[in-house]
Amino acid sequence: MRDSRQQHGHLERMVPYTPYRQRSRNANYISPLLKYTMFFFNFVFWLVGGGLIGIGFYALVDQWQSKEGVRIDSVADVLFNVGLIIAIIGVLIFFVSFAGCIGALRENTGLLKLYSIALLIFFLAELLIAILCFVFPHKIEGFVSDYLTDNMIKKYREDADLQNLIDFIQKEFKCCGLSNRNFEDWSKNEYFNCTRRELNPSVERCGVPFSCCKNATDMSSGLINIMCGYGVQNPVGSTKDVVGARMKEAALSQMDAKDKVWSTGCIEAIKSFINLNLYIVAGSALGIALMQLFVMYLAKSLEGQIELQKST
Repeated sequence: MRDSRQQHGHLERMVPYTPYRQRSRNANYISPLLKYTMFFFNFVFWLVGGGLIGIGFYALVDQWQSKEGVRIDSVADVLFNVGLIIAIIGVLIFFVSFAGCIGALRENTGLLKLYSIALLIFFLAELLIAILCFVFPHKIEGFVSDYLTDNMIKKYREDADLQNLIDFIQKEFKCCGLSNRNFEDWSKNEYFNCTRRELNPSVERCGVPFSCCKNATDMSSGLINIMCGYGVQNPVGSTKDVVGARMKEAALSQMDAKDKVWSTGCIEAIKSFINLNLYIVAGSALGIALMQLFVMYLAKSLEGQIELQKST
């Protein structure tokens, strides 16, 4: 009995007592899985942002070297400059993901707070746009239709990137123009203008871009007929002031024009596409929103773990 007491006392002397506060300081409250998930997720978007900056910068340099140059005289010049918009989006993604990436890797709560605030601003802006479109659909559609028609159509020949974008949309969605006036929207462009015949010497006068044509590609040669839209806006009986015999032959009635080019505006065509794929579009939008909320939750969780680690 006496020997067991001596052994017990000997063990107590061998194992030093560690206070609770000292043990808590050695504990790690930061989850490595959470930390490196945040890091790699934002690292990927950081690379994407850098790629978009490169693409946008290349497009801007190409514009600068062209005859037109880079014109930024109004807000519309910024909104409809494809290269500039890509570069701006790239800069936003680059710096926001950089804050999340470095904030997670270096356990910097300041950068993580900045990252969370930026994501919250993006989410609220998207939510506001969705609410406005749901509550005021006709007003929003009218505003977008008028604004896009007055700017995108007019700037079609001024920016090669915008021109390619419009051609892509018209070919993919099988539409012409933007508003319900469909191909007649192109009368607002100075090259396709059909209302000021005396002041418009362009050979494209009273026409539309080739991307409006239903059969722009020659099936035998595989070449695109860029003149397929010439004279589409020209009514019957007014061919005498159209330049060239080809333009005279292209004079069409309203009915004939609709047989040659797409008679649906692109805004209406995109609306129809969304309605036909409503579940896919809604599911994608919901998925993006949930992903943003989830990433914000991860950022706030990691921020809380870092602050708890520092407080112990």
